[in-house]
Amino acid sequence: MGGTGRDDDGRGRLGNALSGLAVAVGCVLFLGGFVWGALVYQPYTVPTASMAPTVEAGDRVLAERIDGADVRRGDVVVFRDKLWGDMPMIKRVVGVGGDEIACCADNGRLTVNGKAIEEPYLLQNDGPASQKFTASVPEGQLFLLGDERMGSLDSRSHLQDPGHGSVPRSAVSARVDAVAWPLDGGLVERPAGFEALPGGVSQPGPVKLMLGAVVAGVVLIFGGAAYGPVAGRLGRSRRAGREASRVA
Repeated sequence: MGGTGRDDDGRGRLGNALSGLAVAVGCVLFLGGFVWGALVYQPYTVPTASMAPTVEAGDRVLAERIDGADVRRGDVVVFRDKLWGDMPMIKRVVGVGGDEIACCADNGRLTVNGKAIEEPYLLQNDGPASQKFTASVPEGQLFLLGDERMGSLDSRSHLQDPGHGSVPRSAVSARVDAVAWPLDGGLVERPAGFEALPGGVSQPGPVKLMLGAVVAGVVLIFGGAAYGPVAGRLGRSRRAGREASRVA
């Protein structure tokens, strides 16, 4: 090493230090993102097509662990209820305690407390329901529908149950934020149709920040690790060029 602070192969001491720091920070972000995700989210495999096209049968989703009190209209939730078979299910919340749900208005839309709801997530050729119905949601309960309204077995199938088709908020264990597999699934957006109702819609979980940390970690790890070989190769090329000039 000469007095210029550069190794014989062309790598500077500062560059070496920064590349090492980049790898260290990258490892923290990468591992931290995965640990964060494991604490906040639970993976869930969708068993049926009742929520198509939002999520399809076999999709792997990331569901944020939440308390039932945090659920808002429009949320896609994972829940378990004995009257529904006592197994994890995934449906969309269209009504909360005190709501009056009806289908369908003159324009063919589902109504909540008399307000027609825009539901862009439904299949293009499907209406909001395969049959007309009305339901009053008891306090502390949730009314749930599948996005594939023609085939979904949801609150409409349980209207004669004690809760008039609804499930308690405590039955909810998680809220779906994103489709992890297939990779082109993307985020599950909050529908704007429920925003004007009391309570509005929920805010997305930290899935974007979590994925951002993982991606940034990967970039820093590979970038820092690549510095040594790249700098060394450039240094050798410059040295060979200088030697060739002296010979000439």
